[in-house]
This record gives sequence, C-alpha cells and structure tokens, in this order.
Amino acid sequence: MAQKFDYQGAETRWQAAWAAADSFRADDASPRPKAYVLEMFPYPSGRIHMGHVRNYTMGDVIARTRRAQGFEVLHPMGWDAFGMPAENAAMERGVHPGDWTRANIAAMRSQLKRLGFAFDWSRELATCEPDYYGQEQALFLDLLAAGLVYRKESAVNWDPVDMTVLANEQVIDGRGWRSGAVVERRRLSQWFLRITDFADDLIAGLETLADWPEKVRLMQDNWIGRSQGLRFTFAVVGADTSFDVFTTRPDTLFGASFAALAPDHPISTALAETTPGLADFIAECRAGGTATADIEGQEKKGYDTGLSVVHPLDPTITLPVFVANFVLMDYGTGAIFGCPAHDQRDLDFARKYALPVTRVVAPEGEADLAVADEAYTGPGRLVHSRWLDGMDIDAGKAAVIARAQAEGWGTAVTQYRLRDWGVSRQRYWGTPIPIIHCDGCGAVPVPNDQLPVVLPEDVGFDRPGNPLDHHPTWKHVACPQCGAPARRETDTLDTFVNSSWYFIRFASAPADRPFDPAVAAQWLPVGQYIGGVEHAILHLLYARFWTRALNRIGMIDVAEPFAGLFTQGMVTHETYSRAQGEGVAPLFFAPEDIVRTGTGATLKADDAPVDVGRVIKMSKSKKNVVDPDHIIATYGADAVRWFVLSDSPPERDLAWSEAGIEGAWRFVQRVWRLAEDAATAPATGDDDGKLTRSVHRAVAAITADIDRLQFNKAVARLYELVSAIEKAAAGPGRTDAILILLRLVAPMAPHLAEEAWATLGQSGLVADAPWPVADPALLVDDVVTIAIQVNGKLKDSFETAKGADKAAVEAEALARDKIVRALGGLAPRKVIVVPDRLVNLVV
Repeated sequence: MAQKFDYQGAETRWQAAWAAADSFRADDASPRPKAYVLEMFPYPSGRIHMGHVRNYTMGDVIARTRRAQGFEVLHPMGWDAFGMPAENAAMERGVHPGDWTRANIAAMRSQLKRLGFAFDWSRELATCEPDYYGQEQALFLDLLAAGLVYRKESAVNWDPVDMTVLANEQVIDGRGWRSGAVVERRRLSQWFLRITDFADDLIAGLETLADWPEKVRLMQDNWIGRSQGLRFTFAVVGADTSFDVFTTRPDTLFGASFAALAPDHPISTALAETTPGLADFIAECRAGGTATADIEGQEKKGYDTGLSVVHPLDPTITLPVFVANFVLMDYGTGAIFGCPAHDQRDLDFARKYALPVTRVVAPEGEADLAVADEAYTGPGRLVHSRWLDGMDIDAGKAAVIARAQAEGWGTAVTQYRLRDWGVSRQRYWGTPIPIIHCDGCGAVPVPNDQLPVVLPEDVGFDRPGNPLDHHPTWKHVACPQCGAPARRETDTLDTFVNSSWYFIRFASAPADRPFDPAVAAQWLPVGQYIGGVEHAILHLLYARFWTRALNRIGMIDVAEPFAGLFTQGMVTHETYSRAQGEGVAPLFFAPEDIVRTGTGATLKADDAPVDVGRVIKMSKSKKNVVDPDHIIATYGADAVRWFVLSDSPPERDLAWSEAGIEGAWRFVQRVWRLAEDAATAPATGDDDGKLTRSVHRAVAAITADIDRLQFNKAVARLYELVSAIEKAAAGPGRTDAILILLRLVAPMAPHLAEEAWATLGQSGLVADAPWPVADPALLVDDVVTIAIQVNGKLKDSFETAKGADKAAVEAEALARDKIVRALGGLAPRKVIVVPDRLVNLVV
C-alpha cells in the first residue's frame, strides 16, 4: 500500500537542499534574460496571515515558473519596518521599538521560510536598519539639491493620538489611518516633496501601464485630479480688497448665490482678529475638519462675514461672503462661488442659510422645474443665464472663459487635486531627516560623510510627543557650515518614503551609495508587482513619483517602477459570535473554538449555539483569523499553497474553508501516489497517444494560465491532467507524463514535486529542471469524438481520426456492442453520418 506523503520530512529536506544549492540567488552578471518578480513587502507585525500566504504564493508561482523558463529571476524579500505600531508596542509593553521589530522580523522570516518560497534571502533588507535608511537620507539630500524638497509652514493634519502629522492620503473619513482618531488642523513647519511638479507626467504615465488593472489607473487619475476651469477675481464691495476663485463650472455663474472662504483663508483670519464670533467658528472648523475629510457627510456650516462681492458678469448683482467649513484652503484658491442648483454641498448650505437657488442648467423642457432636495449635475442646456441661454455646458464654459480673458477679470487655468507630499512626522521610529538647523546659517544639509544620521537607542516613551525632541544630547550638534551650536531636525520621514524606493535597493545595494544605476537598470522596471488594491493611491503613487524624481535628476533610467501590477483579493472567513445584550458589542470566537453543525455552529467550551455571521476579511477584532502555522502543521505547506491558488480567481476574495484545505491535501496525496506507483509498478503497457496529447495540451494551457495570472484555471487543468494520468495504463508513457506533471506542479507545490522527482530517480532538483514545452503538432485536434444515436437518442460514442471516411465511420458505429444490442437484430432504415460529429441510425 502506498504511504501518505510525509510533508514534514519533505519540507525540511528540500528547503535545506535549496539553501545548500543557493538555488534562488539572483546573479546580476547572468547572460540570461532578467525577470523581476516582487510582492509588496510586509510590515513586521510578528505573525504572517493568510493574506500574506496568498500574496507570496502567487508571486512564488511566477518566480519559479520564470526560472524554469530560462530567466534569471530576482525574487527578493524585506521588511517595511518603521512606523507607529512599533512605538505603540514600546509604550504598551515597555520594550524598545527596534527590539520589538527585529524579533517580529525573525518570527515572520521563519514562517515564510516554512512555506518554501523561492526568495533570494541574500538581498533581504529592513527599512529600520541604518544601511538602508542612511542611503534614503542621501537620496533625500539629492532631491533637496535638485529643488524637489522644500520647507514651509502650513496647515497640517494632526493625529492627536499618534501625535504626528498625516498626509492627506492618510486621513480616512476625517480620521487617522492607523489610530482612527479624529484628525485636527494645525500649522507647523514641514518638509515637502514636490510631487505636484510631476502631476502631468504621472497622469500621462498611466497610459503606458497596459499591464495594470484599469481600476487602479482610474483611482490614481482621479486622485491627481486634473481639472480645467476659470480662475477669476471677486472684488469686495466697499473695500480695496479682492480674492480669487477657481471653478470648473464657469457656465453656472449666473446661478451663483454666495461666495465662501476657507477658515484658513487670509481674509478669514484677518477678519477673525476683530470678530470674536468668527474666531470661534474658525477654531471649531480647525478642531473638526481636515483637508481630506469626507465633507459630503458633514453638516455644512458657515459664518456670514457681512462682506459682499460684485458678480463678475453683472456689476449690479452682489453676493454675500461666508466663511464655510467645507471650503478647503489647500485646493484651488481657498475660495469658491456657490451655485446651489448644481452642487449638492452648495445646495445644502443654501437651504440652511435661506439663500436663493436658481437653476441654470436643465434638460429639454425642464427650465422652470424647481430644485428640490437634490442638486442637478447632469447634462443639459443653459437657462436663466441671459446671453448664455441655449448653449450646452461645454460651449457655456468656453464662452465665459473667453469673456473673462477679454475683459481681464479671469483666465483659463489647469488645477490639480494633488497636493505636495508633506513628509515630516513627529515620531521616533522613522528615518531621521538629515538637516541641521543653525540660527545663523538656517537649514543645513548633513554632509554626506556624516551619513547615516542614526537614531539614538536610549529613548523613552513615558512622555507624549516625539522622543527625539526629549533626548538630552542627540539633537545638539555643531553647524556643519559655521561650527556654531545647532540642532538636528527631530522630525522623521513618512514611512511611505521607505517603500517608495525599496525595489531599487533590492536590485542593487552597494555599501557606498543607494544603488548602482547600471546594475539597477538590468532589473528595472519590476516585471510583475503583486499586492493589495488598498495601496493603489498611497504607496503606488508615491513610488511612481519617487522613481520619476530620480529619473529627472539623472540617477536612474526608468520612469515607471512597475511594468506589471496585479492586485489580489483578500482571504475571508465567516464569523462566530454571541450577543451580549442591547447596546453591548457581541462576543466573537475563533474558528478553532467552534464546531460546525450543518448550517449552524456551537462553541466547544459549552456546546451552546453561536451565531454564524457573514464571510468577511479575516480580522483580529472579529477573531475570524486562521493561523497559518497551525494549518501548515496539520496539512503541510504544499496543501496550503495549493488551496490559496484554487477555487477563486486571484483578483477576487477567497473564502477559507476546512473542506477546501482538506481537498487540497487530498490532491497532494493523489500526486504522491502516482509517483510511488510509477516507481514500483511494473511496465504493463504503453501510451496509445491519447495521454501524450492530453499532457501537451495541459502544458500549453497551464503555461498560458500562469502567464495571465489565472492560477485557479491552472489548478483546474492540473486536476484534469492527474485524472487523465490515473486512467492510463502503467508504462513508460505514463511515467513520462508524471515527470511532466511534476514540473508543472513544482511552482505551486514545490516540496511534493521535489520528493516525487527524487522518488522517480531523477537527478538534480526539479527546481532546476526546465519548464516543459508543448509540441505544437500535438495541440492540433486530429482526433474527434463521434456520437452514435438511435432514433435521435444517444447510445454510445467513439474516437476516430478527424476527417475519417464516412463508410469507415458508419461501419465502426454499426459494429459497436452497445449499438448491436440497441438495434436488437434490426437493420437501420437510414444511416445519417455528420462528418466528425455523429452517426444517427433510424430504425
């Protein structure tokens, strides 16, 4: 009897063999074509989860396949190791962030190695190590010298829990992306990267990224937010002052009923000095709003300044001026005109303050239809707009812009939603910004021979704020220019800077500079990048900018870092909970604490029922997390890898199930039995050609599936191929088919493939074996299946050569045992032969 596959022994044995052979080390000097496969590197939280397993398994399949196809493959792994969670752990556990982070890296490295991923561990990096962030400091200074870094005082998003500045993109629905705290507005001196200088390039570059998901390209395009419109000036009635407004809808100017300023607008702050009520209102706005808050869901509030402005198209019309909480200083000019009939925010505001609402765009026949609770934003023609009446929207825009420019009160401009990237963070665990502040010399770059600026180890977290500010000695240094006492910059860089160039450092990591351009050029751009769609804006946009910035200053030849991008779905699981009473959150239970009972479930501890919730993303708070270590120990790494590739298209969510992992384990055993049988069974027959054709068709289809990242389809074809091999008679043809099967299976279940390869007496590692290539002649359909019907009912079928003679097909049909029995001795009255399809016997 065949033995079960010893996955534990195989995993230990073959992982050691790969390490001893240095199988997956990338050779910069190799003459083979290069393939760079990269999954987004993880934050070292301490444990990998099933999302990690799915992500890295997909990348591993591509890397192993490309290697077998003759490519020199770079498939590295590292750690996105700076960030607030480490500081939070330091405060909660009384440990140093570095100790916590490095212990987590060691634990997660061990877990990843247990899964047998073909990583080039010789290129491992961690962004928290000086040999990485010191080179990042050098790049920062290069960008500073090129004018792409600057410092200014600005309104910032302040997280009162994490006590740090957040970029606009890091504020979600008005809350900090990590802490969840309501974000406040503050004014601080900050360092910025000039990402807006690249806005048009970043948009244009999206057109070159044919191998990116369309939804990601659209998300980036929308975030950059290029819009064309009119910038014009409102003159304040009775005062020698004015302010500018930018609008993308100049066609609606005759529908204006008010103007509004941002709370941080210079006119707002000047008025607040003598208007206590306005000062209080501005303070309220700063406490409750941010640049990227979801203002659509907030109550629209304003303060009537008592000022009014002259309508630019009719000097007899004046509009009241408000300070409004939904007008943002960092978009446009910080001032707007409100057209309530055609903008929902403006309509909500106008209703609250009893302002006029005039429809100026309408579909045919609806010019005089009243505006109710919903602003009209659809197509139509201009109405109630005097000389613009009857024009469509685009014609109206052009006409107003032309008049504004002719009369000198406005001009056509292009505006962007994208703001420059504020990279200053008031925290310890990040890359120190390499600047020294001198009272005489100003902000002075740290000389290159003094890099890296290393974080001090002796810091405490018993006081709020940035420990670098509290350190007694670290920040006190001499000015590099004049030698006078000076202060280090105590802000650190946003951690998204760390992940904006790590893929370049993977490609080339000399000790004396960030990278060697010639070596990096051999690998870049990354051929296949894999990660979650949640990084579509933050990480991917910043990485594209950073690469373009380095390209602009002549440090690197490529402009786009990732030629191919794939965004995988999440791994999900149902939840188990019990209600705790009205107003109390339910109590959740882990899957290992539950016994499923048909459609329900019970808790192992008390055998009482629990509520089975919907299938959602695995989450620690909902306790629906499956521990990879436990599953690997129970079923083996290959079964886990196989499961996360099967059942669901990789771009969609994958629902975890016990039945699914058990099915994957059974498949592993089936393949193992084939290998054991072939190694021990006598050769009793040979292939009649049918199995060979099946194998070569599988090779062609599976290769194409992997190239398209359709791993679930490749898995399905491997099931079919195993079934075909199982049905074939033992012999050399069957053994050859199994050897090809093992090469096809190897990227997905590498330990199984290596163990079976060795059992069949093959020399070397299957990891080094070439990828099978299909014979084109065997992909042609030269065999067809003929259906045999008696009086229109299917009775039998047989295979024959394509294009076979009608007489031979008829003779074969009449001679088959099932047909003889079906005819019962009667001769058919009529025989209808449809070439290559069927024989119909009429009796």
